[in-house]
Amino acid sequence: MNWDEFEGKRKRSTGSVRERRGKLTNNNWETVAGKKDRSAGRIQEGYGGVGTAAQKQADDRALAQRGSGRESDAATRL
Repeated sequence: MNWDEFEGKRKRSTGSVRERRGKLTNNNWETVAGKKDRSAGRIQEGYGGVGTAAQKQADDRALAQRGSGRESDAATRL
């Protein structure tokens, strides 16, 4: 396991905790941010050294969801 894979696992687990905290406090933004972190962690874990590219890709997805109004739909399905 290299350093990038370790960072991916850490980011994924941190995202899970953040998402759960958002669900518990009924904070949709925190839930979405946790999902974004989890997604970036999975990408970084799978592809290794593309951590910044993974973060940018996750940010772009979150921005697209925010622009389309889907973040509230995603939060209500949880």
